[in-house]
Amino acid sequence: MKKVFILATFVIAAMPSMAQVKYAVSGTFAENGKTVYLLDQLTDKAIDSTVVADGKFSFTGTAAQDALLAVQAKKKNWMTQFFNDGTPVIINLNDSTLKGSPQNERLTKLVVEMDLPRRQMYKKTANMNQADIKAHQDELMDEINNVISAELAFANKVFKEERNSLIPVAFSGYYFLDQGVEAYDELVKEGVVFANHPYLKYTKDEVEAALKPKDSPKMAFIGQQYTDLEMADPDGKIHKISELVGEGKYVLVDFWASWCGPCRAEMPNVLEAYNKFHAKGFEVIGVSFDQKKEAWVKAVEQLQMPWLQISDLKGWQCAAAPIYKIDGIPDNILIDPQGKIIDRGLRGKALHTRLQHLLGE
Repeated sequence: MKKVFILATFVIAAMPSMAQVKYAVSGTFAENGKTVYLLDQLTDKAIDSTVVADGKFSFTGTAAQDALLAVQAKKKNWMTQFFNDGTPVIINLNDSTLKGSPQNERLTKLVVEMDLPRRQMYKKTANMNQADIKAHQDELMDEINNVISAELAFANKVFKEERNSLIPVAFSGYYFLDQGVEAYDELVKEGVVFANHPYLKYTKDEVEAALKPKDSPKMAFIGQQYTDLEMADPDGKIHKISELVGEGKYVLVDFWASWCGPCRAEMPNVLEAYNKFHAKGFEVIGVSFDQKKEAWVKAVEQLQMPWLQISDLKGWQCAAAPIYKIDGIPDNILIDPQGKIIDRGLRGKALHTRLQHLLGE
């Protein structure tokens, strides 16, 4: 992706209705004199801070019961999260490990496992200069998107396998990015044990705002007539979006690329929607932001996309980018039979819900 959503910029009211529970946090860190912060993940604000002395630090106080807290050293990318469940925690910031309640130890193990590929990537690029990065740009882009795809898949696994604990809450930002914010209502309806945790709704609201900010130039297209695009298919034949619009059809213009991990992760969902609603008047046209034809064609075959694919093979200089204000993919627009753009950024279950409303079950 050209833009990566940072899921740690959450701002919301604290949890006044929840009981207050004492916390006792102690730990070790190799960098004496470094400031260490205790953070409330719900507000993304520091509850307390201290300076490491003799390789040690500690915090005591009270916070909302089961609040998702974290310890992080100043100017460090990584943090160690835990739930304030009343059991003291001991944190080693040198390797992000934790000793505490079984739930918190399990959470730490899962976070460390998910973060490993990203840490390895950062370690790989830490000593690379700009020339090295440019020389390996395609390779690094593939690796970044593979990491993102792996993280989204990992979050889905956590939500499936850790249903009877609070642990999925810590992965909810990734989960809603992949499954769509509509997945929140399903969790509440199902009555999972973590359904009422404030951080779950918090991440749902933040992901929703990030994907569809009301003042975004992208969303200004909704209600407007679409602008046609003309590009070649993999065989070199020129096609237009206008070939599909009209005749009672709803057309999803899907902006993607073979190197985009989240795009590839989303494609089975688009394929499912296509198979379910195509006979009722749903069409898809893929507009690729690839530069290499071979990679584009290979991805189309691998992902088994039966719909029309077009591209000008100009990467981020694709003609669609300035027309539709595309600064990150995956992205899409949904066009009604009259040529009006009626929605944008439909992913996960949101795409199915919208099509069910328009075309029926």
